[in-house]
Amino acid sequence: MSKKNGGGSNAKVKSGRKIISKNRKASHDYQLETKYDAGLVLTGSEIKSIRANRIQLSEGFVQERDSELWLMGVHISPYDQAGTYGYTDPLRPRKLLLHKREIAQIMTRSRERGYTIIPTMVFLERGWAKVEIALARGKKQYDKRADIAKRDADRQIRRALKDSYRE
Repeated sequence: MSKKNGGGSNAKVKSGRKIISKNRKASHDYQLETKYDAGLVLTGSEIKSIRANRIQLSEGFVQERDSELWLMGVHISPYDQAGTYGYTDPLRPRKLLLHKREIAQIMTRSRERGYTIIPTMVFLERGWAKVEIALARGKKQYDKRADIAKRDADRQIRRALKDSYRE
C-alpha cells in the first residue's frame, strides 16, 4: 500500500510541484509583487543535495550579468556521497533559465528605484529543480509592525470564534 506524494515524503505537493524549500523571511522583509518560475543550471551532486532538502534560500538574491540572471548567495550543501569528485562551492553563482522576454521584463523593473529580485521557493517539477523568484520592494520597519499587528488581531479573532463555538 503506497501513499500519495511520493510514498511518505514530508514535502508538500501542489499541482505536480514538490516544494523543497521556502524563503519565509522574504514575505516578512519584502513586499512581493510579480513572481516568475525559473530553471536552474546545476551539477549532479547539487541536484541530489536539493532532493535531500539541503538548500538555504534566506540570504539569496538575483543579480544581472551580461543580460543573464544569476542566483547568488544560495547555499546548497555538498552531497555527502559525492566524495571529492563532485564537490562544488556551496555558495557559487547559479544561472537562471528564463525566456528572453521574461529576462527583459525583470531587468527593466529591477532597475527601478527600490526593487530587487529574491528567490522565494525551490521546488521540483517533473524531476527538474526550479526556483520561484519575485520582484520585491523592501518594507519599512513600520510596515513590518503593521503586518505583525494585523496577524495578531486575526489570530485573536479566530481564537475568540473558536472558543464561542465550543460553548
